[in-house]
Amino acid sequence: MSGARILIVDDEPQIRRVMRTTLAAQGYIVADARSGEEALEKLRTERFDLVLLDLNMPGMGGLAACRAIRADPDIPIIILSVRDAEKDKVQALDAGADDYVSKPFGIEELLARIRAALRHSPLSPEGGPVVLSFAGLEINVASRRATVSGKEVRLTPKEFDLLHYLASNPNVTIPHGRLLQAVWGPDYGDEVEYLRVFVNQLRKKIEPDPANPRLIVTEPWVGYSFRPPAR
Repeated sequence: MSGARILIVDDEPQIRRVMRTTLAAQGYIVADARSGEEALEKLRTERFDLVLLDLNMPGMGGLAACRAIRADPDIPIIILSVRDAEKDKVQALDAGADDYVSKPFGIEELLARIRAALRHSPLSPEGGPVVLSFAGLEINVASRRATVSGKEVRLTPKEFDLLHYLASNPNVTIPHGRLLQAVWGPDYGDEVEYLRVFVNQLRKKIEPDPANPRLIVTEPWVGYSFRPPAR
């Protein structure tokens, strides 16, 4: 992951300076922006592998910036915020964030979150199928793309990883903690609100009737299961 390009978006010059120095020392290529508007301008002209985005900024604001950045489904977004309420985390995840880190945070925690956001887990055994095919749903593991009835659906990196893991373990109830650790990484396990948001997003994209899901089924108080449709 060394050499990955990271964009820091924060209106506090000292925070940008400290994070630039710290991340550069880890081998990352780092740029920064003072506002959501400046971040979008940089993203139009440069390629980045990850965005670290503050919520409390003047002008556009972090949530609006997150929604605009998420127009590109392939770039991971980590929110950094002093807000720590569950509703704030859910709003950020709904806006397209992949992860949420509350300020103040330790640098080791942030580095672990960055590694988790940049990594694509080996979610199925080596030598497993390159394409998972169900009635109307096809998941191409090699290209990290999914289609429904022949039409591609735009999935973020974590949405794809979550769908792939669920579909690789059909008709099995997978507990929340196991899902979080498989998709986000070993440092996760309690962030159940992440799963609620991401499962809802997936249902909107792949279920014929998202309000009455048949593919990704909630197992109350336990986790989720993937129920392959009959062919």
